[in-house]
Amino acid sequence: MAVFTGQYYSVVRKRSVSFSAAIPTEVFQADGKVGYIDGPFPTLYLLHGFSGNHMDWLYNGHVMELSGLHRIAVVMPEGDNSFYLNNTNSSEGYADFIGRELVDVTRRLFPLSHKREDTFIGGLSMGGFGALRNGLYFNDVFSAVIALSSALITDEVAQMKPGTGNFMAPYEYYVNTFGAPAALLGSDRDPKALAKKKKEAGETLPRIFLACGTEDFLYPNNLDMHNYLTVQGVEHEWLTHPGVHNFDFWNYALPKGLEWLKGEESKAADHGE
Repeated sequence: MAVFTGQYYSVVRKRSVSFSAAIPTEVFQADGKVGYIDGPFPTLYLLHGFSGNHMDWLYNGHVMELSGLHRIAVVMPEGDNSFYLNNTNSSEGYADFIGRELVDVTRRLFPLSHKREDTFIGGLSMGGFGALRNGLYFNDVFSAVIALSSALITDEVAQMKPGTGNFMAPYEYYVNTFGAPAALLGSDRDPKALAKKKKEAGETLPRIFLACGTEDFLYPNNLDMHNYLTVQGVEHEWLTHPGVHNFDFWNYALPKGLEWLKGEESKAADHGE
């Protein structure tokens, strides 16, 4: 297993950005010897949450073990507190960074598959929102989404007025991040609207894995998304388990998501997709 941490100059974010990557390199054989494996590898772009950074999954999760077990590269970018949305005020293209530029750059740096069917996006909390929104928006790039305890707060933000906010941030932060609240619902920053529009347009949606702890303060938001996708006829996997908003749950859910991913890939192969 090889782990990399580095920076490059991002054109769409207009500054140097950091990311980490776990790349599978070796496999232990039945005779006890160590063999080496070559790419191109399927890739999961794994996003951190609010107040987090590109090292969170390495420090708190089991990314290295999972990367080796599933022979999948995991790329973990720095996303600030952006919700992985393009910021019109600063002109920083966080969404374009996640959905286009970072994919291109990392494919140039590492032996990663260039195929849509081998390219996935996932994340926790704010990163779960970013994974779901950008997985839907860049559905030509990503074939699957693993969204854990997602901060699906567009309905709440849309109701905010000047002088309000929530425990996480003031009103001004949400306007800077999501744009005018009154224009949010139905826009391409609204995952519900994106899923509905893409499906009605006959586009190929990414496969979706939603998971949330039943004691998580964001459980109602995730349950609402599950119910919405069900009503819209958008196929998805819905996983619940006792847990709150922490890495105990995310370290339970991410392996489940990767097993689901492997199972869905096997089904597609069986059906010649």
